[in-house]
Amino acid sequence: MKWYHYVACFLAGVVCANAVPHFVMGVTSVPFPTPFSNPPGKGLSSPTVNVFWGMFNLVIGYLLWRGGKISNDNKWGIVLLFAGVLVMGIMLSWSFVGVGGVRMN
Repeated sequence: MKWYHYVACFLAGVVCANAVPHFVMGVTSVPFPTPFSNPPGKGLSSPTVNVFWGMFNLVIGYLLWRGGKISNDNKWGIVLLFAGVLVMGIMLSWSFVGVGGVRMN
């Protein structure tokens, strides 16, 4: 495999992980930040916008998944996919502290 397949594997994990909070908050009718809020990423967007943003992320993640040629035969691709999920999950946990109606002390 070429180097850019591995980049696609990592980015597939990043984008798919980003889809989860937006889609979940959207279907549970909770306003949540998106790039379309004011200010971007800090203000709240409607649940409908979050559902669309989450779905868009899933579509892009799927295309990156296909481009990365992720399969059981490509062990490094799977490792990079989960590394992308982990990195984005940590970044999201830092970025969205106190957002979505849940406040941490």
